[in-house]
Amino acid sequence: MNTAAYFIVILAVATALYFSVRWLVKSYAQFRGTRIVSCPETGRPALVEVDALRASLTSTVGLPFVQLQNCSRWPLKEQCGQECLVNLDVTPGECLVSGVLMRWCRGKGCVYCGRPFGLVHWTDHKPALQAPDGKLLTWNAIAIENLPAVLDSHLPVCWDCYIAQSFRLEHPDLVVYRPWRHGISEGVGGSPAPRHR
Repeated sequence: MNTAAYFIVILAVATALYFSVRWLVKSYAQFRGTRIVSCPETGRPALVEVDALRASLTSTVGLPFVQLQNCSRWPLKEQCGQECLVNLDVTPGECLVSGVLMRWCRGKGCVYCGRPFGLVHWTDHKPALQAPDGKLLTWNAIAIENLPAVLDSHLPVCWDCYIAQSFRLEHPDLVVYRPWRHGISEGVGGSPAPRHR
């Protein structure tokens, strides 16, 4: 074989390798992540993680083999039949926890600045929540069992306001708070905002 033939073979192998890796990465991204499912045994929400590597590798030769890698009910119920996976076969992306939170934020504005939530980045600058008593919470402070009730009773807070308000609540002596300049008539928790000049 001459040099041109070697070049063509190397180019074909490199192209096939590129598309194979791309397929695996896309498939892996589809299956990875923590999902909320309704446990068939208890009827309550549970957090599950699919074995994304196995599912993506088996999807290259046919239907993916989907099994759980982790569940919030394990190790006590580790030998269950994993019937909850039936819910993931229909729309796996909609079960992602981040998907639930993104749908909840969509169309809402920050309780402090009023800016509407656009594209939510879940790796950094995550939104936060304001409880009815005015306390600020991050997403990881919410137990999965309480998620539906929390989403009904709490208000969304953008990342910038979460940082600013957290600092104001932790260090009130270092901050001059003038909420009336931004149309905020009440302080955190419904108490009248202090008017410092």
